Amino acid sequence: MLKKSNAWLWIPTLYFASGLPYHAITSISDIMYKDMGISNASIALYTSILLIPWTIKPLWSPIVEMMGTRRKWTLASQLLLAVCFAAIALVIPSGHFLVLTLAAFLVGAFVSSTHDIALDGFYMLALPQEKQSFFSGIRNTFYRIATVFSSGVLVMLANRLGNSLGSDTLAWSTTFAITGIIMLVLWFYHTKTMPTAEKDIPRTTKNIRSVFTNYGEIIKSYFSKPGIWQALLFLLLFRFPEAQLAKMGKLFLMDSSAGGGLALDKGDIGFIYGVVGVIGLIAGGIAGGICISRKGLKYWLWPMVAAISLPDAVYIYMSFALPESLTAIGSCIFIEQLGYGFGFTAYTLYMIYFAQGKYPTAHFAISTAFMSLGMMLPGMFAGALQEWMGYKNFFIWITACTLITFIVSALIKIDPGFGKKQK
Repeated sequence: MLKKSNAWLWIPTLYFASGLPYHAITSISDIMYKDMGISNASIALYTSILLIPWTIKPLWSPIVEMMGTRRKWTLASQLLLAVCFAAIALVIPSGHFLVLTLAAFLVGAFVSSTHDIALDGFYMLALPQEKQSFFSGIRNTFYRIATVFSSGVLVMLANRLGNSLGSDTLAWSTTFAITGIIMLVLWFYHTKTMPTAEKDIPRTTKNIRSVFTNYGEIIKSYFSKPGIWQALLFLLLFRFPEAQLAKMGKLFLMDSSAGGGLALDKGDIGFIYGVVGVIGLIAGGIAGGICISRKGLKYWLWPMVAAISLPDAVYIYMSFALPESLTAIGSCIFIEQLGYGFGFTAYTLYMIYFAQGKYPTAHFAISTAFMSLGMMLPGMFAGALQEWMGYKNFFIWITACTLITFIVSALIKIDPGFGKKQK
């Protein structure tokens, strides 16, 4: 059994290493393509397609489940991600940057999704349930810190490099090279600090056929769980508003006043998401984990649903008022991110709750695949919808969509004792 002090050494950095490639691939790419003149509709479509590996990752999750340890899979994936980001940096200056970067991003997406399978499995095998509940807020917080690091710090870096180098192309190439170096450093750090869990052992399999025979059992057992259809609706639709907002939020801040946006440069966006946003996420994520560990997931479900939904309305205000003050804009983003950090804790804990059983790693991976599908499909049409509706009507639509989050949350059943810290 791991000691609490040991868990603090590896959980924060591992989930940072999980969030960084995911959001570099699916979020930084949005800003980079916008910077290079690609339309909103194309950006939303192309970068949503990059979610496919996370959506279909259950197809190879049995290999992670059956062959090798989760620790080895996690470390190998981090090293390969460093290579993928180096490749992205090399192809950005090419004449066919769009096709080549999309291809490199897609390879990185497959590696990153494999990393997530292994890491989530290791988390559940290495920690008892009460520590899983306590660290849920911590892991979400550092995963989200990676989000704002990607969307904030790295974007600010790209802006500064663009100003100093006089080339956005070279700036983005350098930024992704630095991202690769960060992944390399994280890999080396985790080879030293990531412990060996007693339960993290490969299952006995004689050949690859037996792996996929067991996979059939895994799939069958997942879809035989009580309340499966309610759970699937929850996993697919809980983040339906966010799936659209995530694709358009930063583009709204970047777009010109004539296009209905706030006309901020990359440096301003980096500051808002990388400084203001991270404070809200840290506060919301840690508060969410602490609250659930005290009274359980069921008790806090509805406050968390409200927290993740209602603050979306700040985008309606910004689209109508078009504030020029960074203080006003930052305050809106802070409110939205605070609510998101608090509310998303419920979603993550529910996936852990639903994955309990014989194959927690594979079942959690299946749940996260449905989560990814729930982000991918609405995101694909978000850009075209925004171009058709305009930002004002689009954000009204997003706020109306939060009703769906409330409806699917009412469908699920949760053990009142789940998530409570054992006395």
